[in-house]
Amino acid sequence: MIIEQPPYLFRALYPKAIWRMSPKEKAVYLTFDDGPIPEVTPWVLDLLDKYQIKACFFMVGDNVKKHPEIFQMVKERGHLVGNHTFNHIRGYEIQGIRYLKNIEETNELIHSPYFRPPHGQLRRNQSLVLHRKYKVIMWDLVSRDYSNKLNGEQVFKKVRKYARNGSIIVFHDSLKAEKNMKYALPLSIEWLLAQGYAFKTFE
Repeated sequence: MIIEQPPYLFRALYPKAIWRMSPKEKAVYLTFDDGPIPEVTPWVLDLLDKYQIKACFFMVGDNVKKHPEIFQMVKERGHLVGNHTFNHIRGYEIQGIRYLKNIEETNELIHSPYFRPPHGQLRRNQSLVLHRKYKVIMWDLVSRDYSNKLNGEQVFKKVRKYARNGSIIVFHDSLKAEKNMKYALPLSIEWLLAQGYAFKTFE
């Protein structure tokens, strides 16, 4: 549960970050990390189109630079984009100014007010600076589709177990997560819709 749905003490480390939207509204917020890449992201976009769902894609700047046409595709399909650093770096491992420059390198490409730190790692000083410019979006439910210790059915079970009103749900449009995500995402969407959840974005 510590990974899938962070406990209060972990959330309290970043009190200004957004971990969950309104618990009073039967809605969830679908997000994708680590793209965009041509092998996976277009498949996700087609699936979202099928269900008329909008999401937020937290993008790695290096992938945007390599695949600008996929970045444009995400935008043209009406989805939000967010900053996930340029090199998917951990805030605990990089000193403040280098970390912030890495984020700004991505911002120059995508121009987004949303930021999500890879692995949820931020130093306190990094967090204080980032909140001046960005809405820091964390999560309420990580599907763990990237894990090689889980299969697609187990990923789907985690969505069923932890989804709740206001959940910000994380999947990954990456090669590492591709197999589990392609199995679990359609089932998760169908199940969430059957439970009466609406899909919303941060705007």
